[in-house]
Amino acid sequence: MTYEAAVQDRIYARCSNAIAAAGRERESLFLARLALLLFEQVQDEDRCIAAIEAALQDLPTPSLSAP
Repeated sequence: MTYEAAVQDRIYARCSNAIAAAGRERESLFLARLALLLFEQVQDEDRCIAAIEAALQDLPTPSLSAP
């Protein structure tokens, strides 16, 4: 399933804002919790593991100019 670029942009922006709201000290906890909540919706272990592996592929290095 593929989503429109605009939908992906909105979801990415909302996720980025939520990570920032969680703060550095709770960022990892937020992301793990988000993953578990989303995976409950998917209810397919193989797809969830594949998504985790895909997220690790070609992960960019943060830019020094990023806020």
